Amino acid sequence: MSTQQHPLGISFEFFPPNTDAGREKLVGVRDALARREPRFFSVTYGAGGSTQDRTLNTVRMVRESGFTTAPHLSCIGSDKGALRERLSRYREEGIDSLVALRGDMPSGTGGGGIGQLRYANELVEFIREETGDHFEIAVAAYPESHPQAANLEHDLTNFARKMKAGADIAITQYFFSAEAYFHFVERARALGVGAPIVPGIMPITNYTKLARFSDACGAEIPRWIRKQLEAYGDDSEAIGAFGEEVVSRLCQRLLDGGAPGLHFYTLNQATPCLRILDNITG
Repeated sequence: MSTQQHPLGISFEFFPPNTDAGREKLVGVRDALARREPRFFSVTYGAGGSTQDRTLNTVRMVRESGFTTAPHLSCIGSDKGALRERLSRYREEGIDSLVALRGDMPSGTGGGGIGQLRYANELVEFIREETGDHFEIAVAAYPESHPQAANLEHDLTNFARKMKAGADIAITQYFFSAEAYFHFVERARALGVGAPIVPGIMPITNYTKLARFSDACGAEIPRWIRKQLEAYGDDSEAIGAFGEEVVSRLCQRLLDGGAPGLHFYTLNQATPCLRILDNITG
């Protein structure tokens, strides 16, 4: 990792591109964002070996920037042997940071094919048992509650459990209500969680995609934001300008309130993130 870091502790998430053009584009995005000296990059993956291989290939490419790059690791759909093998591979590659997630439940399995580990806290415990303190482990947090949680209290208890299992840092699902984040952090601290809880930030550039993502992951888009985005229709320039303003204000509010940094869900785009950072850093 670079010896210099952005004073805000920013980080950026990518997804593995599946075309040569996408890979070439991501190199440029990586270079543009690397100039902001992030604390780390992360790379997502879905279920299935081929996708995991794309994750590792993307991690290798992103690491060429000189900054720590953390692959996502999910326990759903993998047995301990497969997870042990992947952890060993990551260590051989010199990777020392991970984002440990439960992953999406397989549909139509009736509970079959889930894997030996069912929850993120079990995955964190397994990583610690297998590798000690080799990896810095990040886990997910849900200020507006995980979409499958019975209620916020239950979700907070689960969050505290995986932090106490050995996680070093938490990265939240994106949200548009600073109050939801601050409430979540306050409640987590009351449960004994002392590690950094970094807010996840989603730039607004396309309303249709944002609505689809939000409906799937349980992120609330405030009604006033939805209505304004709907009013812009297909005017992408107006949507981008409005989204930049809204998210920049959110980021400033979070930082002013003590957030330890910002984690951007880039969707493999640099410009929206850079504009927001310019707005909040002067």
